[in-house]
Amino acid sequence: MSFAQDVKNEIVQKKLARPCCVSAACYGVACFGRYFDERGVVLHTELLAVAQHAKRLFGMCGIRGEILTKERPSGAVHEFKIAHPQEVAKLTALFGCPKGQVSLRVDPALLACGQCVNAFVASAFLCCGTMTDPSKEYNLEFLCARHNLAKDLEAILAEHEFRPHRTLRKGLNVVYVKASEQLEDLLTFMGAGNAAMQIMDHKLYKELRNKTNRLTNCETANMDKVVTANVQVSRAIDFLKESGAYEALPEPLQQAAELRLAWPELSLAQLAEKSPEPISKSGLSHRLKKLEQIAESMKQRRSNG
Repeated sequence: MSFAQDVKNEIVQKKLARPCCVSAACYGVACFGRYFDERGVVLHTELLAVAQHAKRLFGMCGIRGEILTKERPSGAVHEFKIAHPQEVAKLTALFGCPKGQVSLRVDPALLACGQCVNAFVASAFLCCGTMTDPSKEYNLEFLCARHNLAKDLEAILAEHEFRPHRTLRKGLNVVYVKASEQLEDLLTFMGAGNAAMQIMDHKLYKELRNKTNRLTNCETANMDKVVTANVQVSRAIDFLKESGAYEALPEPLQQAAELRLAWPELSLAQLAEKSPEPISKSGLSHRLKKLEQIAESMKQRRSNG
């Protein structure tokens, strides 16, 4: 089951206490279902629970509908519809729709209280909403065939500071929200608090993973620098020994060389702690660089000679 389907299953579990909110939820189904006109209402959904939810909502308003299941190659589609003329008459009366003007615009008068807006938007998502798995991307969309309804939905979301955007894709109006903070708030607004928590968990996981990766990359880069520096010093010391110049080096430089040869894997700070005589990290670094400089000078003299 997809993340969007999980969200819808969570929404249908939410109980609406006020009659006005039930009517607003029904209005959302009518506006954003497959169609809503003088023939009635039809909603197509892949989730039987959504069709049953719509039937239950309209039943609470005294309007009877029916559910039909149609098998298709891509899977079953559940159709909720209100088609009987007597029920359609109740439907248009419930929404106060003038004949021939149903579903053209969202009527604010049908959203009587603040919770009515929540119920309306939640029903819109059940009918035409989809959402990307937050582990991949943050994106929630409403796909609507009716231009004016899409504009009105965008305005409603904007009024509640969800920062929606609208575009046209393959003939459909798409109202979408991408920012993770707005997605969390919108899911909670629609009654999908658990889904909102999952986004928070995914975001926290990503932040921790990215932080760990940055630390690991930083440590790896530092280790690479240490290894490269240690190899260069060891090669310089080997050259000085092979050329017979090592014994002529001052005692402090020989001590530094012996430390590096004895513990080639240690960092400068760790190596300084191994010194039999107190020496700072910078002091030890200076001596090792001096060994490299002496070896390099001898190599240049040989090449020039």
